[in-house]
Amino acid sequence: MTGDTPTAVLGLGLAAVGRPAYITLGRDRDLPADRTPAALRARTSELLDTAASLGIGYVDAARSYGRAEEFLASWLQGREQVPFVASKWGYRYTGDWRTDADRHEVKEHTAAAFERQYRESTELLGPWLRLYQVHSLTAESPLWDDEPLQRRLAEVRDAGTGIGFSTSGPEQAAAVRRGLELTVDGRPLFSSVQSTWNLLETSAGDALAEAHAAGLRVVVKEGVANGRLTDHGLPADSPLAAAAREHGVGVDALALGAALAQSWCDVVLSGAVTVAQLTSNADAPRVAGLDVGGLVEPQDPEDYWGTRSRLPWA
Repeated sequence: MTGDTPTAVLGLGLAAVGRPAYITLGRDRDLPADRTPAALRARTSELLDTAASLGIGYVDAARSYGRAEEFLASWLQGREQVPFVASKWGYRYTGDWRTDADRHEVKEHTAAAFERQYRESTELLGPWLRLYQVHSLTAESPLWDDEPLQRRLAEVRDAGTGIGFSTSGPEQAAAVRRGLELTVDGRPLFSSVQSTWNLLETSAGDALAEAHAAGLRVVVKEGVANGRLTDHGLPADSPLAAAAREHGVGVDALALGAALAQSWCDVVLSGAVTVAQLTSNADAPRVAGLDVGGLVEPQDPEDYWGTRSRLPWA
């Protein structure tokens, strides 16, 4: 990292507040026990109000984030100043508003799934939707060989809505590079990529630098590793926690600041579920120049994603 002022900005992701269960650590302390739709709608509005007051102008949702798009659309109604709104298709929420569901989401990268979910997203977010992303594009996705679906996505792009993709898993770098190569009628299909990058999982960095150089918007998700790089996940005597105390910020701010400092990064998503967390996350830009990489040992991607897959939905 350098000491230069970062050009990336913070955004707000709604993965953890649009549904009652998610894999972020500490949810039992951060959210009410009674996670009714009304309660989470109110929490989402509170977070969006705070984000607006902090100058956070990018909001990310997805069809699989429970009722996140609905909550966001309700908040957007009648506002003169609105953020950049991104959403995703490709996973379907199946949790039935339960924390103990057998499956909380199901993946489907087919033309039928796109048409259904694009209709659902635009019914809610149509006036504001700026970017629609393929959710978790991996090597196994049938989209790579589905030329009619690719052409349909290009039609949406040509009508004015950006088309992007997100990545997950230990082979993120390969997915990013393959996404860069995907063209329709000689034009790149994607204008944005959203990937996991944090101090524990840095393996996609070089590929994201290539995406940035190619002109794509690069969005970092899971900058605090689903809570593992916060006070919920690190012991108080860890080097990163000690550095956070020294600089008067939370561990989360240092972790997000490390992502903001990457020269290839454009947006870093906060996954906050409380106003206090979002306010703490907002300290990240002022500590983004600190070199904290040596305070956390990056993990092997297989180990990192194996640990993530075992995090409980709660």
